[in-house]
Amino acid sequence: MTKSFYQALEERRSHRVVNNEIQVSEERLQEIVEFAVKHIPSAFDLPSARLVMLTGESHNRLWDITTNTLKQILGDRDFEPTQSRMDAFKAGYGTVLFFEDETTVTSLQEKFPSYAENFLNWSQQSSGMHQLVVWSALSAEGLGASLQHYNPLIDDQVKTEWDIPASWKLIAQMPFGNPTAELAEKTFQPIEERVKFY
Repeated sequence: MTKSFYQALEERRSHRVVNNEIQVSEERLQEIVEFAVKHIPSAFDLPSARLVMLTGESHNRLWDITTNTLKQILGDRDFEPTQSRMDAFKAGYGTVLFFEDETTVTSLQEKFPSYAENFLNWSQQSSGMHQLVVWSALSAEGLGASLQHYNPLIDDQVKTEWDIPASWKLIAQMPFGNPTAELAEKTFQPIEERVKFY
């Protein structure tokens, strides 16, 4: 990675229109995911994050599952806008699934009862860090990604399709690929309203 840490964070954006024509190897994609899992901090140094990368037919299958699930839920309502979103995600190269292992969280709650009510929050915070690192690393490689949340609607089918342990809770889906649409200029709320120094 040749970009600085700040530059990688700054250039990370939500790319919802992507294709599968990427110049990044499968080995490099695996390296990104494994780096995040290895180096992102976790509560009491007991990691609960679990990541699954889907490419090729597995990636396509995920978005077919999601599309069919949403069709059943929406029924006779106009499905065209939803179909367009599903097609855009499916057109990408792959999807990273972010899970949290509830067994790990429960074991921490039992081992440290004084902090029990905090472990779910800490688990979510760790998951968010994993998402940011993977997203920024993909961006640094010239890829576009977005973060989606079709859980819990697709959870059962995803676990069945890819033999995911029952204790893994699906948190988010990150479809990625070669970005193909220009993004609007990003605007920011005044920083002085969001940060204070004393």
